[in-house]
Amino acid sequence: MRRVNAILNYPLFIESLRRTCEYEEDRDFCRHDIGHLIDVARLSYIFGMESGACIDKEVIYAAALLHDIGRWRQYEDGMPHAEASKRIAAKILPECGFSGVEAAEIQSAILSHSRKRGGDKQPGLAGILYRADKMSRRCFDCHVEDICDWKIKNVRLEY
Repeated sequence: MRRVNAILNYPLFIESLRRTCEYEEDRDFCRHDIGHLIDVARLSYIFGMESGACIDKEVIYAAALLHDIGRWRQYEDGMPHAEASKRIAAKILPECGFSGVEAAEIQSAILSHSRKRGGDKQPGLAGILYRADKMSRRCFDCHVEDICDWKIKNVRLEY
């Protein structure tokens, strides 16, 4: 997991995560902190293994760690967070040892992880990331679930 640890220690990753956490400090709903990113990474890895997908563990973890890293841009200037996250990932991935092919697959999955419909029908890494992102939410244990407008609520453990 050398390359994944390089992401976790990369200054742009650290700064982007810090900025997102600052914007969400008083947020009642799900936050996009390191806990969320790690939850999505672990679920993605499990879903990948269960599906028989032959995707490198570090590629799965990289996609999950970076999928919401640009959320602060959405708060600052309205750029959709998937696009902002893809752009940030494009800077981080080569510096952390990911090949051009791996980086392109990760960026494509990041860009499509927040699609409203059919995201879980996507093949490969994109579909795995989409599903893990949605299933990582703990709506069944949320104190504001009744006022949340999240369309795909995870109200029971069902993978």
